[in-house]
Amino acid sequence: MVFQHPLAYLLGLQGVALLRSFAGDYDREFVTARLAEIRVLLDEFDGPEHGAVIQRVAAADGYDGWAPSYDEPGNAMIDTEEPLVRDILDGLPPGVALDAACGTGRHSAYLAARGHKVIGIDSSTGMLTVARGKVPTGEFCEGDLHRLPVPDQCVDLVVCALALSHVPDVAPVLAEFVRVLRPGGHLVISDSRAMLGNIASPIIKSNRDGIPGMMPNYAHATSDYLAAALRLDLRVRRCIEPRRVRDFVDQDGVPPGRSPASKPAYVPGHPPNVWALHSYAPTATRAAYLGQPLLIVWHFQVPSA
Repeated sequence: MVFQHPLAYLLGLQGVALLRSFAGDYDREFVTARLAEIRVLLDEFDGPEHGAVIQRVAAADGYDGWAPSYDEPGNAMIDTEEPLVRDILDGLPPGVALDAACGTGRHSAYLAARGHKVIGIDSSTGMLTVARGKVPTGEFCEGDLHRLPVPDQCVDLVVCALALSHVPDVAPVLAEFVRVLRPGGHLVISDSRAMLGNIASPIIKSNRDGIPGMMPNYAHATSDYLAAALRLDLRVRRCIEPRRVRDFVDQDGVPPGRSPASKPAYVPGHPPNVWALHSYAPTATRAAYLGQPLLIVWHFQVPSA
């Protein structure tokens, strides 16, 4: 069980913002405003009605509930990730491509359009249903990243997008990718980065029954991927780690490109949606997130025989 209190998030943002000021990024006026805002927040969220206990749920259950809305526009992570991954894919010849943790099949569809024979694997039946609708020619099946249901050396390309943050250790999963790749094959990975520093982003999603839960999410260091890859003799072809270069939210706490009406409301006693909390401290939110790594993209290659 996890206990989430809105102040744990909001004061955390204020703390990071103040640390940036302590390091010389901001002036006295900024610090004074943050301290005054903290006093207001302590009064605003004072009382036993704030905070909520939430259960942990398997990633597959969370993604089952997320599947119908996962592809909705305005996801900054996907908007940044897709062009980077597809730029790598555009340089690879068609072959047999495995989309591991394929989700809704957004990369599967792109691979199929580029002439690849696509195999998609995911642990979420809800995601697989959406993926099959997008790519009728693909072969989709339920499976786990630690035990891919395909033979040794059977694919030319493995793509794994925004999924490895759900496993505690990337090394055994990379070993499984290498097992199924042919000599000279390519591995393209994208993954989300930590919320702040090495603190993993909590992902709260409702399952098909509408019950919210926290999916497992881990903060992997860049060296975690690299150490695992070097042990497997994978060759690094490319590594990209874009950072947040624009304001995370506006002065009303709304992400760029979203309408104010899309902002959820904070409901006391329910798991606090962080997007509902940013309006209580928009300046601190922007200061805390600016320059933080958003995601990481790797291109590895298996040595030729």
